[in-house]
Amino acid sequence: MRNTSTSAEASEASGSTAVEPPQSPGPAKRSAAKGRKALLSSLASAAVVIAGAGAVVAAGSALPQPVSSRAVPAGESAVPAGSSVGVCPGPARLLEGTEAGTDPQFSPESETAASSVTGAVLSAGGVLPASRLSELSGTTTVEIAKEQAQPGAAEGPQELLAGVVARRSVDQVSILSADALANQKASAAAAMKFTATDGDLQGTAAANCLQPANDQWLVGASTTVGRTSVLVLTNASTTPATVSLELFGAAGQIQAPGSRGLLVAPGTSRPVVLAGLAPGEGQLSVHVRSAGGPVAAVIQQSVLRGLTPGGVDFITPGAAPAVRQVMTGVDIQDPGQVAQLTGRSGYEDAGPTLQLTVPGPSDAVVEVKLYGRDGQKALPNGGVITAKAGTATEVPLAGAPAGHYTVVASSDVTFVAAARVTRGLQDNRAADVAWAASGVRLGSQHVVPVPQGGQRHLVFGALDNRATITYSAITADGKVRAASTADIAGGTTASIAIPEKAEDSDVVGYVVSASGDAAYGALLLQQDGRDDISSLAFLSAAAGQETVPVTLSY
Repeated sequence: MRNTSTSAEASEASGSTAVEPPQSPGPAKRSAAKGRKALLSSLASAAVVIAGAGAVVAAGSALPQPVSSRAVPAGESAVPAGSSVGVCPGPARLLEGTEAGTDPQFSPESETAASSVTGAVLSAGGVLPASRLSELSGTTTVEIAKEQAQPGAAEGPQELLAGVVARRSVDQVSILSADALANQKASAAAAMKFTATDGDLQGTAAANCLQPANDQWLVGASTTVGRTSVLVLTNASTTPATVSLELFGAAGQIQAPGSRGLLVAPGTSRPVVLAGLAPGEGQLSVHVRSAGGPVAAVIQQSVLRGLTPGGVDFITPGAAPAVRQVMTGVDIQDPGQVAQLTGRSGYEDAGPTLQLTVPGPSDAVVEVKLYGRDGQKALPNGGVITAKAGTATEVPLAGAPAGHYTVVASSDVTFVAAARVTRGLQDNRAADVAWAASGVRLGSQHVVPVPQGGQRHLVFGALDNRATITYSAITADGKVRAASTADIAGGTTASIAIPEKAEDSDVVGYVVSASGDAAYGALLLQQDGRDDISSLAFLSAAAGQETVPVTLSY
């Protein structure tokens, strides 16, 4: 635009000069005329230079493009498989005191308290991956399998073997790790079981040994009178972790000083008393995010009603926020007796319930379905409730006949959820509590560790249509026994009692696979002659070889 207007001004000035009458100008006029001519000459020269530059640019654009700017399809690059790591929580302990309101000290365990780890590692191509159970410091306590030659191409199917650690006594955090084999992540899992028949922590508390993560949700904590919730953060990596906590209660998100920037050094655990951050909360959800090293997060939850123990449990992370959450392994007692118990002061939380937390800005309209052995059971208000954004909301599950159930919650916005399971119907006798975390849809070859002792059940829930479950017992002698099959109708829950032995060897786990419609699974643990209860959702199966797109440019 500037060049065009300059040329027009030059032409107009030139035209004006041509129509001037011929006369002899004075000295002043001659000087002005010379100045105009010099200015016009300079502008014309500038226009020529700029026009020439434009021609050069135009010519340059016609040249061949350099090879580096051509579109090259992204290639796929295989990601090296890492070790399988499971962090097992340490034994449950009573609080002795707090330091700065967040870091507790623990008193010694009761005389009858016992804690043990049970786990299994599966072979690939007939070879067991190098695997071990170790302390958080890195000291190996059990060598499950030594490093062997990588499996080669074999003809025909290979026998599935298992490396086993059975009922190994522990007194601190422990780590189950298994190396990758043939660039495939090992199929491995373990669980820790705590039991006590005396003291304030009577009951059974079991937890899966968890894969560390940088983002996880724990649902079901409580910090009211008589309820103790201690969040334990464990960093099993070699990188420091800086952890921030987001807390959600019945009235909304809680802004708690001291909940951000919690440093967890490599190879250490850090306990946090949640009552120091959010006191007096009957329902509390915790969002744990870590920068740097990933952490394993678990909440030790215990209840004391006056002088009567009300149970102990480990609350573990459930599925990430989603529009559908599924919890199976939910045990419900006789509805009439539950109603009588929960109607008494101090026992309001002694019944089964579903807790929902909506982390986003929009309220969630949630439909809850309860699937039992013979189909869906009715819930109050048709099972439809509104959960306020940013809050923790409880939905009672009492009223259904006694039995094992699967709870399915669906909404139009994402949320997290867990279900409370209780045992004990007398107010003067020790009871127990457990939280069933939301689980993952079953796929192929899930390793399910089964702690020994007491009554044990595999609980499966099928959602809309029929699902087929195959399950093979893992025994203490390292064998994977012949598979059994369960055909489960849609909208039902099936329970399978686990025998103590299979072919004269102790059952320490299962390999579980599912086909057909969506199915979910959990392990339900109880004790003979006691009201102990614990529910463990099945962990995800080991992922196969992963690839990422890689684009090269300069």
